[in-house]
Amino acid sequence: MIVYQSIKAEFLADVDSNRVEEKIYAAFQERLKRKTSAAEVSSWRESMNYMYRILIADEIPNDAGIAIEYNIPQTSKRIDFILSGYGTTGDEVMVIVELKQWTEAELTGMDGVVRTRFRGGMVDTSHPSYQVSTYAHLLRGFNAYAYETDLTIAPCAYLHNFEDPSVLRHPSFEPYLREAPVFLRDDAASLRSFISRHLARGDAGKVMFEVDRGRIRPSRLLAEEVSHMLDGNASFRMVDEQKVIFERICAHVGIASQRSDIRNTQPNVVGEPLVPSQEDARIPQGRRSVIIVHGGPGTGKSVVAVQLLSRFLGEGLLAQYVSKNAAPRAVYESKLTGSIRPTKFRNLFRGSGGFVETPDRAFDVLLVDEAHRLNEKSGLYGNLGDHQVKEIIGASKVAVFFLDEDQRVTLRDVGSREVILDYAAEAGASVEEWRLSSQFRCGGSDGYIAWLDDLLGIRDGATTIEDVRQSGYRVSVAPSVRSLYDEIRAANDVSGSARVVAGYCWNWVSKRDPKAFDLVFPSESMAFRWNLSSDGSLWAVVPTSVSEIGCIHTVQGLEMDTIGVIMGPDLVIRNGQWLARPECRASTDHSIRGWKKRAKADPQGMAEQLAMIIKNTYRTLMTRGMKRCVVYSTDPETNAFLAGAVGA
Repeated sequence: MIVYQSIKAEFLADVDSNRVEEKIYAAFQERLKRKTSAAEVSSWRESMNYMYRILIADEIPNDAGIAIEYNIPQTSKRIDFILSGYGTTGDEVMVIVELKQWTEAELTGMDGVVRTRFRGGMVDTSHPSYQVSTYAHLLRGFNAYAYETDLTIAPCAYLHNFEDPSVLRHPSFEPYLREAPVFLRDDAASLRSFISRHLARGDAGKVMFEVDRGRIRPSRLLAEEVSHMLDGNASFRMVDEQKVIFERICAHVGIASQRSDIRNTQPNVVGEPLVPSQEDARIPQGRRSVIIVHGGPGTGKSVVAVQLLSRFLGEGLLAQYVSKNAAPRAVYESKLTGSIRPTKFRNLFRGSGGFVETPDRAFDVLLVDEAHRLNEKSGLYGNLGDHQVKEIIGASKVAVFFLDEDQRVTLRDVGSREVILDYAAEAGASVEEWRLSSQFRCGGSDGYIAWLDDLLGIRDGATTIEDVRQSGYRVSVAPSVRSLYDEIRAANDVSGSARVVAGYCWNWVSKRDPKAFDLVFPSESMAFRWNLSSDGSLWAVVPTSVSEIGCIHTVQGLEMDTIGVIMGPDLVIRNGQWLARPECRASTDHSIRGWKKRAKADPQGMAEQLAMIIKNTYRTLMTRGMKRCVVYSTDPETNAFLAGAVGA
């Protein structure tokens, strides 16, 4: 979605009249349905005046297309400035410009990462060339027009207030500078030449019109890229804070960069070198540390975890990816069939209960995905070993926990920040905490997550359903189970990545009788089996499994293009308030087993915990879709409430 669009001549006139920031802000409010800060408006005014001085030259066509604040599909990222037109051979061209008002920067010793000053002080962030080149990759990856045509995308960065080239043009950044040059305060003529070299004639905005209306391609799902990552040939480009956190963790472990000429010279916030000074001092003996990476659904926790696994293995470190949930591990294993032996896979990807008897510091690094799902004890009956958090910290020199406490969905899920900090202190481990915030699922809509949290009463939010629609994410309420299933089946015929999931409110009878159905809807003559019966954890990738229903235990940690969610009677609306009814959960669901006994000792506390678990379950189910969510409640009053909430 484009906020402001015109051609060069009109843009120059808007700047010349001192009204360009007003026009951008008016378009911002109209198209994105939200406001922004006075600081951002001020930055538009300053940066557009600098772009005016670049574009006023005759060598840049007057009818070149101009787009400002283009929202990259399926993400929350925006490209600052785009020019479009035709090259010397008639090929369609987009020049994308990342605008920065930086005045200072420092080297960090991390690949593709520098440190600059924001309002809160000096922070680590992506090098501008790395950032804008990843935006170009995202655009090619998500937009069908950009992907399927010969469109040339030429990225660059313009830091119009920045003078000293020694940091931003440090030799260590040369690969990124080749892909996306950076222009500084004294480089106006060079930037003008870069633009004119790519744009021989204008297009009156035609190219951007085609890109803006281009079909959104199904994204590359994480599971389909694991084998490439493990070969050190990752096609997932980490963006912004994903890249920063990846490099921070590498530096913390003692891996400075993939290029040996980068060495850290700056301290981190606690004054400890990010990279040990000695050449091969990776994870010194006696050091134990814990890293917590917070992030909501779709922020890239799993992407960073698997990228780190690939990197550490390539460095010869003993590292494993750990998850309580078997579904992601099963899907990754299926994708790696033929490229890695099953025994080797199990040495790389392990369940969280596999460290009961592991010697102290046996692993260099353990990467714990979905850490909120960790249990107190291991084993089939939950009676083996010690607390899983304690065991993982003890078994590793560096334990990295990827955490989203809003995805705890059973009474046994005890992986919380508080618990991790307690066991880190007990082990004498240092602790660092970082956060992933940018949304790359749910159409890249941070607003959808906020709207959903508000809808389910998890936390208050100011986002409206109109805000969600403006972001490009689609959410709807089906009038019946049949209607929901038909929509998902049709979506799957197109993408192969659409599935139906449901709250665990129906007993798993097909476990003992394969011919029986689990979810039966007599009034609609519809019946389904739980996916657990046949495909199990591979349900998300088996083509025929669209006819089965997934549950929280086989979908958490995975994603698909479109998700259909059946809400059972365990969460209903009454008098405008959500009512959690744990008694409506299936007897075969162990998520809340033992709640009645525990409620006798603490009825209020247990009621609050059960409400949290049930709401988190539906929040998790409703955030599995990359592009779309269709929901249906079996309770008529609740379905009517949901329909009203989405404006159906």
